[in-house]
Amino acid sequence: MDLKSLFKRGPEEILGIDLSSWGIKAVGLGGSAQNPVLETLASAPLAAGCIGDAGIEKMDDVANALRTLLAKHRIKTKNVALALPSAAVITKKITIRADLQGLDLEDQVEAEARQYIPFPLEDVRLDFCEIGPNPLRDDLADVLIAAARRERVESLQELADLADLVPVVVDVQSYALQSAMERLVNLQFQDKKDILCALFKIGASRTVLQVSRGGEIVYERDQGVGGDQLTQRIAEHYGYSPSDAEKRKQAGNLPQDYESAVLAPFVGAMVQVFERGTHLFFNSTAFNKLDQVFLAGGGALVGGLAASISSALQAPCGVVNPFEGMTLGASLRKQEGLQSAPMYLGACGLALRRFQA
Repeated sequence: MDLKSLFKRGPEEILGIDLSSWGIKAVGLGGSAQNPVLETLASAPLAAGCIGDAGIEKMDDVANALRTLLAKHRIKTKNVALALPSAAVITKKITIRADLQGLDLEDQVEAEARQYIPFPLEDVRLDFCEIGPNPLRDDLADVLIAAARRERVESLQELADLADLVPVVVDVQSYALQSAMERLVNLQFQDKKDILCALFKIGASRTVLQVSRGGEIVYERDQGVGGDQLTQRIAEHYGYSPSDAEKRKQAGNLPQDYESAVLAPFVGAMVQVFERGTHLFFNSTAFNKLDQVFLAGGGALVGGLAASISSALQAPCGVVNPFEGMTLGASLRKQEGLQSAPMYLGACGLALRRFQA
């Protein structure tokens, strides 16, 4: 398997699987691009250390958890879309002659790619996509290239093999997030071309700040804060074990002074981190104001966070529901709401690949 599926359309049936340090999230969509149907929604936490910055650290444990998740939810789909972390993929827009085709085009892309990839090409998986004519010269075309170390891609292949799955799409996590966000922006804004949106995807240990405009990512930054820090504060303040603190946080079973003694200081610290992140964006670009802020990830539902960010950044801030405007499949209609929907944004973006040309 290589990255040649990165820019290609998925098959008729595909399961988006998002892997993170927290665990596994899976989304399956039916219907059409215009009228998608949410047919599969499942997740399972992983033990600490299963997935780290270097990728899958405990392959057998992750594969076992994935097999168990598929069996528990009776998921029969074999074709899956997986993603590599943005930091593991080199992307670059290059310009080549517009009249090149076939092998000549591939040879030219490979030659250009050598300038930007700090590894021997035989050690990477390379893909490219023609964006369109160069806006300044009619005889040139813009091409997006993507490259990842061979072992990172083969790690996903191994996981899929162990779970008896077929990895038909290998995406980049930032692209998956943007794909899901573009759909939501299209739903919420009529004049979406000039809307400058910031997404804070708050994971267990890291938060991704992604700013987009007109369907294109204009800025992205990874920040080392996440929901685990709230768990740590709870454990330290009340003397709980980390596992007990996490269970109490999820259940809302915490002492009366929790909101004032622990939650409010945590929200304040997170807002300061997000303010610094947006200021770095403003200082490095020509932009100076956000039109909309979105929160996603498991930490998006922290009480008071959205309102505090809105006040600090002087922009509307809301928690995303990646399944907004979708029909719920028969197996999901019995669920009492989708309270955890924000954590599935990446998996939803991967599942949407079945509709993309």
